[in-house]
Amino acid sequence: MTDSPSKIILYLAPLRGFTGYIFRNAFMRHFGGFDVAVSPFIPTVPAARVKKTHLNDVLPANNRSVAVIPQIIGNNPADFIPLAQRLFDLGYETVNWNLGCPFPMVAKKQRGSGLLPHPQKIEAFLEATLPAIPNRLSIKARLGRKKTDDILPLLAIFNRYPLDEVIIHPRTGQQMYDGEPNLDMFEKCLDVSAHSLVYNGDINDLATFKLYSQRFKTVDRWMIGRGALINPFLPAAIKNGQDDVADKVKAFRAFYDDLFAQYRRDFSGPGHLLDRMKGFWTYFSQAFKDGRNIKKKIHRTRKLDRYLEIVERFFEEEAFWNG
Repeated sequence: MTDSPSKIILYLAPLRGFTGYIFRNAFMRHFGGFDVAVSPFIPTVPAARVKKTHLNDVLPANNRSVAVIPQIIGNNPADFIPLAQRLFDLGYETVNWNLGCPFPMVAKKQRGSGLLPHPQKIEAFLEATLPAIPNRLSIKARLGRKKTDDILPLLAIFNRYPLDEVIIHPRTGQQMYDGEPNLDMFEKCLDVSAHSLVYNGDINDLATFKLYSQRFKTVDRWMIGRGALINPFLPAAIKNGQDDVADKVKAFRAFYDDLFAQYRRDFSGPGHLLDRMKGFWTYFSQAFKDGRNIKKKIHRTRKLDRYLEIVERFFEEEAFWNG
């Protein structure tokens, strides 16, 4: 393709423990900007063990704010197929197969990025799965587990199958989120792939998005994860072409209060709630000047009441947005 894309489509990345339906709904209420969200992965289990709670994050009643593509992680077609069918019955015409999860505990089981060095297993999976599921299938992958060029022969395999699209994070699994994304290799992927590619990785500000979109002129689909947790104004800024929110602290506070209230209703005990919010503040803190201080205070506290005091004081007296 040579023409520039006419419309930008933004995807919310699947970040397990963060971008579940509570976050997705609160985010869209306050910021918008995303067209699609890929859910954090649902692990395959034998069909008889799939319970309603297993699918809670993607139940239609919980997902009315943004279109969702459920993501499945697994390497056994016999388990994947009935789960995809179950999701189709819930109304999901597309499911995503996770070939990107970088975490060693997942990869050592040849799931996520751990399956990337095994093209024959991937092809056998596609051969068995695609004719047997009613859904369209997309794939989210990294460049490889250890090697950055594992992806090229895999794309040649993908080209032989009717995939919906391929999402590529241009790092290896072993890199986790360290180092720079390999933009040269992503460019090679564009040359090789017969399918539409979604770019994912390190879109953390409007300037970076503009730089990437100028380089990859044929790409119209972009996925943002950590960048939206750090700067939730980013997706709308990309859509609008400018970042024009005047009082970001006030707008973020309204979102945070909404998010916290929803999680407080959802979690059974203060310990679980506190742990979840500590995880969020690892990202939220990066949006504020001297954010390391609030992150350190929050991570040190062990009591919910103390946490509430720290956050209240921060928003009232100490919060200044970066940039």
